[in-house]
Amino acid sequence: MNETRPQVRRRKEAPMISSHAALIYTMVLVSAADNDMTDAELRTIGEIVNFLPIFSDYSLELLPTTARACAELLEQSGLEDALGLIRTSLEPRLWETAYAIACDVAVADGRTGQEELRLLELLRHHLSIDALVAAAIERGARARHLRLTE
Repeated sequence: MNETRPQVRRRKEAPMISSHAALIYTMVLVSAADNDMTDAELRTIGEIVNFLPIFSDYSLELLPTTARACAELLEQSGLEDALGLIRTSLEPRLWETAYAIACDVAVADGRTGQEELRLLELLRHHLSIDALVAAAIERGARARHLRLTE
């Protein structure tokens, strides 16, 4: 007997991505929020991937491919779907980590524009980051990226 399964119509859904990819997508979204991915932001993304323990088993050579995949997803499906994919691809224990590295990228070039602030707000919402925790993470990012000269 040939059994036919009913087709379920779903909203555009991207397949799950790895935790590493979700963290990189987070950084790319913040960097691209103002349509200007600065050298400082790109350098910070590379340093995060190269040095943070969470990326110890990730190949830095995959970074450009992962960043391009994020850009394609954003273009095809939009910001809400990208943020949803990040949330569903990360274990809840990694949500604060994702927010922390997003903040590091946002402050990397010494200025945080309205677009980046709005994206951080959306990310906080999607990842259910408590307001006090978010404030502490944001303050830590500003402190880490402070320069001696303005």
